[in-house]
Amino acid sequence: MEGDAAPTADMIRAQLRRLRIAAGMSQEDFGRLVHYSGSMVSALELGQRPLDRLFLARADEVLTTGGLLVYLLKLAERDGQPSWFRPWLDAERTARQLRCFQPSLIPGLLQTENYARAVIRCDDLLSDDEVERRVHARLDRQSILTQPDPPQLIAVVDEHALRHTAEHMRGIMVEQLTQLITYAQRPPVSVHVIPAEVGVHVGMSGPFTLARGADGGWVGNLENQLAGVVVDRDGDVATLLSRWETVRNEALSHRHSIDLMKEAVDSCT
Repeated sequence: MEGDAAPTADMIRAQLRRLRIAAGMSQEDFGRLVHYSGSMVSALELGQRPLDRLFLARADEVLTTGGLLVYLLKLAERDGQPSWFRPWLDAERTARQLRCFQPSLIPGLLQTENYARAVIRCDDLLSDDEVERRVHARLDRQSILTQPDPPQLIAVVDEHALRHTAEHMRGIMVEQLTQLITYAQRPPVSVHVIPAEVGVHVGMSGPFTLARGADGGWVGNLENQLAGVVVDRDGDVATLLSRWETVRNEALSHRHSIDLMKEAVDSCT
């Protein structure tokens, strides 16, 4: 954990040590119960190694915390998000409807763990620990779709996003497309595919997402190679809503989109 996430990470380490001592366990005793060495427990408590989700999950079980340490890790991961992304996370978390267009990738809220890892790992400037942190942060965002009152998610993807045929991606794509079909067959998710035969269309300018809040107002998000931009000016939001209608109209129906996704699965096997 680095940067803004450091205070939360330090709090997790302090809580871990306090709970372990309160339970009357040495680092060696505790390590045996969570299947880590005593030296590893010491390194984690001292901040000499990054916090490990599996370790904290086992620690929660042994210390009967009710999931406190893993929950605090989620907060730390959110604190570690770039400052430009946090306003969008807040909009996404409170949205009543999300409209997402992606021309080249499966939308993040619908990605499998292995697909997310493959995509994030494309950035060779990231360490393995940072890749894993970003993967878990992305998967945690998906919890909005399984909460008691989830937002409606309407996703439009280009057919090209379904057809990564490199040999090392085939198994990952079968898993990803199978999950995408499962999502598309049940509320609150709807997935529509723009077939390759459409050719040039306005969405090729880049991906965007729109979120409608409980008050009915819209906010948009644009991502680029360096960062992202939250769009909330009325004129800009109106432009994105107009472009959404265009790409949605280019896409296939719900049923035909599922048929195309199933055909893409067959082409990977």
